[in-house]
Order: sequence, then structure tokens, then C-alpha cells
Amino acid sequence: MDIQIIAAEKPLMAQARPHKPAPFLPMSRAEMDALGWDACDIVLVTGDAYVDHPSFGMAIIGRLLEAQGFRVGIISQPDWHSAEPFKALGKPKVFFGVTGGNMDSMVNRYTADRRLRHDDAYTAGGEGGKRPDRCTVVYAQRCREAFKGVPVVLGGIEASLRRIAHYDYWSDKVRRSVLADAKADLLLYGNAERAVVEVANRLAAGEAPRELDDIRGVALFRRVPDDYTELHADDIDSADEGASRTKGLTVIRLPALEQVEQDKEAYARASRVLHRESNPGNARPLVQRHGDRDLWLNPPPIPLTSEEMDAVYDLPYARAPHPSYGDAKIPAWDMIKFSVTIMRGCFGGCTFCSITEHEGRIIQNRSEGSILREIEKIRDKTPGFTGVISDIGGPTANMYRMACKDPKVEAACRRPSCVFPEICPNLNTSHDDLIRLYRKVRETKGIKKVMVASGVRYDLAVESPEYIKELVTHHVGGYLKIAPEHTERGPLDKMMKPGIGAYNQFKRMFDAAAEQAGKKYYLIPYFIAAHPGTTDEDMMNLALWLKKNRYRADQVQTFLPSPMATATAMYHTGVNPLRGVRRGGSDKVEAIKGLRQRRLHKAFLRYHDPDNWPVLREALKEMGRADLIGSRPDQLVPAHQPPGTGKAAGTRRPVRPDGKTQRFTTKGLRVMK
Repeated sequence: MDIQIIAAEKPLMAQARPHKPAPFLPMSRAEMDALGWDACDIVLVTGDAYVDHPSFGMAIIGRLLEAQGFRVGIISQPDWHSAEPFKALGKPKVFFGVTGGNMDSMVNRYTADRRLRHDDAYTAGGEGGKRPDRCTVVYAQRCREAFKGVPVVLGGIEASLRRIAHYDYWSDKVRRSVLADAKADLLLYGNAERAVVEVANRLAAGEAPRELDDIRGVALFRRVPDDYTELHADDIDSADEGASRTKGLTVIRLPALEQVEQDKEAYARASRVLHRESNPGNARPLVQRHGDRDLWLNPPPIPLTSEEMDAVYDLPYARAPHPSYGDAKIPAWDMIKFSVTIMRGCFGGCTFCSITEHEGRIIQNRSEGSILREIEKIRDKTPGFTGVISDIGGPTANMYRMACKDPKVEAACRRPSCVFPEICPNLNTSHDDLIRLYRKVRETKGIKKVMVASGVRYDLAVESPEYIKELVTHHVGGYLKIAPEHTERGPLDKMMKPGIGAYNQFKRMFDAAAEQAGKKYYLIPYFIAAHPGTTDEDMMNLALWLKKNRYRADQVQTFLPSPMATATAMYHTGVNPLRGVRRGGSDKVEAIKGLRQRRLHKAFLRYHDPDNWPVLREALKEMGRADLIGSRPDQLVPAHQPPGTGKAAGTRRPVRPDGKTQRFTTKGLRVMK
């Protein structure tokens, strides 16, 4: 695929049909009757509360399809114990669209320690339990039961990140593609505006789902056509990895479901190849055998142009939760209702993050005009607005309008990151457009303050002292959250994050800008415990760095292996997919799996908590670092234990059903209680 073909994509709104939009997309028959509808063309089923705002995926897809002339209804968080709630809006004429919501349902429902969460930010009242585990699968099956013969199309981040055979942390096994489990017709991955418009129009025109095998961003079960040449990435004894280029139509065969279930190197190979084939400019189709069927993945969607992004965000959203929720608070809505998304995508490629797998590496930008129009809508239409924009950003705060300097180089590139191990010389890192945007937003009538709450990519920020000055002088409120994630090179290399030196440089520039502005501002760094490739010594050194710099982490993030992330492949396989994967020649990675060791790494991050001191003393002694126990400033934990503290030391090891206690191992050291 070359850049000329990319540019020739059909414009997103080419088939839009102007008409009067619904105040809210209907969630009941009464609302349909009020609109004069006898039936819906498309019914969207979501695991989130319905908030008609462009920060919620189902609202974007619903309003976009409405703009194409379709009658679209929403079934939000239905009772999944029977098919009856899925009949609430009647039989859709075109298809059911199913999504787990803005988050993977398992990430939404469980902590990194696999404990059930009792709250849900995407539910009215913040109440937990309003969606089932793996709700995309459950909802799709209920749609089938409700109306047989209606096509079922999966989308959203849960479907996107589970589109091939994937390791599932919560069941601790490799699961097949969610498309197979859900028994759906099609799966749309990534930001699927282009694909969903094409799918809807072609299904409405009478085409069958199996005929939609030429749409980018679509996954479906089909056989490999006779005119395609297969490149075999499933041969783990070969170093080729399916990377060779051939003339004509080619498809890359990933290791099959049965292979990746039984062979961890095969799983790592599949992960490596999928991530390498993620650039829309050069990605080729992928195929993976599931039993007696082939799962086919078309290349990723073409990124939206600024004009198309503007069209999406200019759709007639009500910019509020559906009236059926009354006065109930929806925490996710309260968090974003005064914020503005200015771009999508991330070229950072952090291995623990799923943004790149879902939104892609190419930044998709809105125009200044579209952003300013939305700010005026917030000012004029959102109840409770006091003149403060709570965030202006996206997946990262400062990648707005950054791109490769040469479109041909961008179309040919296969690097997983534009900023690791160093910033690519082909990357335009200018912050000028973003600085200009900040200034125009501040000049908007009625706007008193504009905050930047999205994560700042500090290795990019140091390229622009003017940006840091602008940020600190006008867009920080007391403190700024930033994510170096670690201090040690071992885990940082596995994360594809810059060294702590870049953070230190940013901090110096940040502090200088704050002093010049006469402000007392502080950086709040975030760190990850128990990431693959992290040793106990790494965590000890991080704790010493935190103490030396007088940081006390109140909230600690423990690595959570989310579906399809590169770090998840490391966690499951013990192999590093960032390097070549070949039988007997793969780069090994040590994963932190035992609950005892995961808790120890977390305790190092909270070295200041007396409840963690007994655990840390024991670990330091076994590591031969008893010299770090004491009351000197350079020592990590005191020898004295205050009365009534040390609860972490009293945590009992889990008991198996057979009554035997379970042992946990810390880096080869047997820890007994």
C-alpha cells in the first residue's frame, strides 16, 4: 500500500444525508414513537451508560450513522440474563452493533490483583455490576437470541484488543478471537468511523456480511483467496517472520490458535508480527487459523483527515447524559464534561499501553476552528461551567500536529515507536501549532483558565523550551502529573520509555519556568510496579530515588496485562517481542507473576508506609542490603516498627481449596510465613 492509495480513500461524509437529528438517540419505544419511527435501522448495544458526547465511542458511532441517514437506537447496559431487554427497540433492519464500552470490560471490572471492583465510572451512580464479564461476547450472543438472522457487528476497544488469539490475564490462558466467541459476523477494530459507515451502507444495500472482506479495519472468518500468496510467519524455526516483500497480493499467516495456546514463542511471534503490520501505509492482511476456519484481518483503517475529524466532532451531540438517568451522577461524564479532545493516536509505542493498538501511531488532528467551536458550546450549553476548561489534549497532551516530515518515509516505516530509543530525526517535534492553539483558547470570551491534565510527553517537551514556559505559566494548577514509569534502564527498555535523564531535564526546565512565573508548582511522577523485565533490585533503586527526591506515592500502579499489549506478551511468554523471535534464539524477559513478588514491588513504591516496612526489611536482608535498614537519610526503612503498624507483614498467603497454603517466590528466594 503506498501513500497515493491512502490519499484516494472515500471522504468520510461523502454519503451523508442532511436531516433533522434526534435530540438523543432513542433508548425506548416511547422515544421512537415520539420521533415517528416504526423501527430502527441500527441498534447499538453498549456496556456504558449512554452519554451523548464525543468522548464516548457509542455516541460518536451513533451520531455518525445518523448523519448517514440511518435511524439509530441505543440499548445501554441491558440486563444480560435473558434476550428480552435486547428486544426493547424491536428488530433492527440493518444490524446490531455491539461494544463493551470505552474500556475493556475485564479491565473495567477487576483490579491488577484480579479483585472485583465495586464501582464503575461509566455507570449512573458509579455503581458496579451493571455489565457482565466479557460483555461483548455476552451481548452479541443475546442479540442473536433476540432476533435470529440480524447481522451482529462488534466494535470498540474490547473487540479491537481481542481481535486475534490473545492472552487473557483474568483466566490466565490464551483465548481465541472474540469474533469466534461472540459468534458475530464482523469485527471492526481501531477507530472505526470509515469502516462502520461503509459496512452500514453496504449491508443496507443488500450485501451479506461475508462480502465485506475488502474494507480496512475489518476482521471476519474467510478462506484465503487463490490469488493471494501466503507468507508464513508461523514457522518459529525460521528467522524470516513473514517480513519478506513479494509482488502481487500477499497475506501473512500468523501462528495458529492451537500453536499460540501451546507454544509461548509462537505467541510472541504472533504479537511481534501483528505490531509490525500496524502502519496503514504498508500493512498487509493477516490470517490466523482457528480450528477449521481462517480468521482474516484486513490492514488498519486510514487515519481521518483534519476535515473528517472536524466533521465527527461537529455532529449534533446533546453533550449530556440521556435524560432517563435523571440526576444520577456518571463519574466519567463529570470528569470530561469541561474537557476538549484535540487529537487522536500516539506514536510513543509504550509496550504496556493499548492506545497505539487501538488508535494507531499516526496523529489525527482537529482544526483550531473545530476546537474553538466546541469550547464555545461548553461555555454556552454545559450546566455548571465556571470558565475553566479541565483539560485540552488527548492520549498525550503535546503531540498535536506532530508527524513524520516525509509522507513517503511515514508510509514505509515499520518502527513501533517514533521516540524510542531516541526521537526519530524524521519526526517534526515542533510545538508551535499547539502553543498557538493554547493562546487562541485563552483568548476565547468567557474562558478564565485552560488546564492541561493529559499526560505530557516530557522527552518531546524538552525540545521546545517555549512550550514548557507556556505550559507552566498558563496551564498548570498547582501540580502536573507526568509518567517516567521507572528510573532503571532494564524495565525502561522493556517499556520503550526514555531514561530518567529526560525526566530530570524536563524537571529542571519546569522548575525554572515556574520560578520565572512566580509560581509554586510541583511535578507528580507516576511509576509502574511489577512490569516485565523489572528486578527486585530495580524496584529498590527506584525506591531510593523516590526517597532521595522526597517523593511519596499515594496511588501506585501495578502492571496490568491488558489484551494484545506488547508487555502482555512479555508477561505471558517470558520472551521479548521487540526483538526477533525464533526457536532457541529469542530474547528472554523475566515476568513478575507471583502475588508475593508483585506486592513486594508495590511496597517498594510505597517505602514510606509503615505497613510495608516488615516486608521491605525482610526483602532487603535477603537481597544482602541490610545496610538500607536504619534511620539515616540514605537508608530506606527504619529498624523500629511503630505500634499498630505493619499490617502488610501480617497478610496471610492464599489457601488452596485442598487446605494447603500456597508458596510465593521472590526472585528465586522462597518466602515462608
